[in-house]
Amino acid sequence: MDGDKETGVEQKSWEAGAALSQRKQPPKQPNPPKGHRPHFTKGYGVDRKATEGILPWSFVTERMASSRNYWVATTRPDGRPHAAPVWGLWFEDRFYFGTDPRSVKGRNLGKNPSMMVHLESGDEVVILEGAAGLLDDPPLLRRLVDEYDAKYKVRPAGFYYMDVSKAFAWREKDFTTSATRWVFKETKRRSSR
Repeated sequence: MDGDKETGVEQKSWEAGAALSQRKQPPKQPNPPKGHRPHFTKGYGVDRKATEGILPWSFVTERMASSRNYWVATTRPDGRPHAAPVWGLWFEDRFYFGTDPRSVKGRNLGKNPSMMVHLESGDEVVILEGAAGLLDDPPLLRRLVDEYDAKYKVRPAGFYYMDVSKAFAWREKDFTTSATRWVFKETKRRSSR
């Protein structure tokens, strides 16, 4: 396949994700809303009315930026879940990740862009829900692929971004007081869930 000489990303690989948004640049991720308690059942011991201990958005951004591995969950066309680790970047409050559009993840996202991201830690949890899109903004793509290459010493076969619709975070040591949820305004691109 012919690759873009400036980014090293294979151009034909984008064709596999035709169902994804083909915007030149992803829409700006809205500023994070105020954090609130998640809707857990009483058995978890989380007081939904309590505000003390709500985590700041920086808890999410710091962990997303410093992580090396990210677990991505997608849905197969027959409805079965698929989870796999990916490499990625946190840039300007958005998650970007590399995967070949012909991979299971890429094919799943081509049919249904809904996805979740979870960091490896169960002690300092960060979970993001949202929808993926193929990145097709050459200047931004060049910059991010260079940063990805610096971090992982490899150039991705395909590069995606994630529009976050919900985020969850907590610390295991004080789960009942640190559990926090952020809900972002929906955009036309996001899934209806």
